[in-house]
Amino acid sequence: MEPADVDLSAPLGALTLPNPLTTASGCAGYGRELAKFVPLEELGSVTTKTIMPYPRAGLATPRMAETPSGMLNGIGLQGPGIDAFVRYELPWLAERGARVLVSIAGERLEEFADTAARLNGRPGVVGIELNMSCPNLAGRGLLFAGNPATSYDVVRAVREATDPALPVYAKLTPDVTSITEIAAACVQAGADGLSMINTTLGLAIDLDTMRPALSATTGGLSGPALRPIAVRCVYQVHAEMLAGRIAPVPILGMGGIRTGRDALEFTLAGASGVAVGTALFNDPAAPLRILDELRAELAARGFARYTDAVGFAHRPVSRPSPPGSASPTVPRGVAPGAPVPGAAVPGPAVPDPAVPRSASASGSPTERTS
Repeated sequence: MEPADVDLSAPLGALTLPNPLTTASGCAGYGRELAKFVPLEELGSVTTKTIMPYPRAGLATPRMAETPSGMLNGIGLQGPGIDAFVRYELPWLAERGARVLVSIAGERLEEFADTAARLNGRPGVVGIELNMSCPNLAGRGLLFAGNPATSYDVVRAVREATDPALPVYAKLTPDVTSITEIAAACVQAGADGLSMINTTLGLAIDLDTMRPALSATTGGLSGPALRPIAVRCVYQVHAEMLAGRIAPVPILGMGGIRTGRDALEFTLAGASGVAVGTALFNDPAAPLRILDELRAELAARGFARYTDAVGFAHRPVSRPSPPGSASPTVPRGVAPGAPVPGAAVPGPAVPDPAVPRSASASGSPTERTS
């Protein structure tokens, strides 16, 4: 199979995008700088820097620090606010044919809902991503994404304020006891997909000043150092979907993706799409290179469609055939006895998280913590 023959179409909620790649929120601004290196319309989507309901100056400098195989950042969600975004940035993106996944945040439930409502019917907007890793002012400053109850409340508030046809993705933090419980609450509240994962909290000390390297003391760790954690989270949540404990929805995987092999690793773990973030800082043309490499990696393993590879690492490996028996030909990279991509897999059918649900779930979590 030739790489050009691979169909990279991928789901975003109930929508189908031409390929699975997007930018990770905060790493490409609102697309203006990235457009100098990559035609935005060639990406599956463009995820914006997080938008708040009001202009925000962000944190004091220094805001970024390099770490081994990663980067710490403490930006503080600096931005112009939703009014300026819909007036200046969104029309610019739409004119260039970008499919825009708008990242939003708020410090209260009503701020999430009001900001999301401003995006209904806007040209170019293909979905909303909820950045819930921000303090809940009504909940003692704890993160919305820190427990199932507040995660449920945010998703439910946004889902009720937006067009049902507009996909809503909940972005999850790895800094929780059980990410599968948070994922279940978000899906139960009506999330059409999950973005996994946000940065994890870290700290670096500047040996010259002998003080924390960031003005905020701690910051979010991103880059290749985060990837094994992110792949683990995606794998665990996808496994719960296959087991029927979470309704199947697409997962947008992110965390340290630099190559097509990295993107494939997330896909095999259960991601139906991938986001490139920190790699853009030293290689702004990375998205197109990664797409080409992903095509080649899929073709080398006999996958005719990107969606055929979603969650493949969860498929059971059959016992080897007895000596002397016929052994079917399998694609390179697929273990002998493992199901061949595109072939019928024996056994009971399992839900496929690569296929979006026909309707959003409703109800409340079975257990709500305070």
